[in-house]
Amino acid sequence: MRRRILFLMCFAVLGSALALGEERHDRDFRNDRRDLRHDRFDRRQDRRDIYRDRRDLRPDRRDRRNDLRNRDYRDARRDRRDIRKDERDLRADHRDLRHDRRDIHRDRRDLRGDRRHFHGHRRPRG
Repeated sequence: MRRRILFLMCFAVLGSALALGEERHDRDFRNDRRDLRHDRFDRRQDRRDIYRDRRDLRPDRRDRRNDLRNRDYRDARRDRRDIRKDERDLRADHRDLRHDRRDIHRDRRDLRGDRRHFHGHRRPRG
């Protein structure tokens, strides 16, 4: 009788450990999908920032051309400084966009690999 009770207790502990482990893996899938959503949101924001920076550059360049045409070099220097700042911002946004694109690709590849591993699919060799 004691042996049966001990066997049932071990079986219950093993079964609960397997059930909890599977739910935890499911939680990892949700976290991976959440990470993808955040990366996509960041990418949209970076694109919006790029559009705004390009829009801000147009009047500065126009003002600089007008200042140089009117030989107002002090204002042209100020506009050149603003243009450099906006271009630096634009380069940083492009860099962030490239990083987010790579991160999305990497996360999607990891998510596919986790699903294959979890469901037992194997890639064909050769």
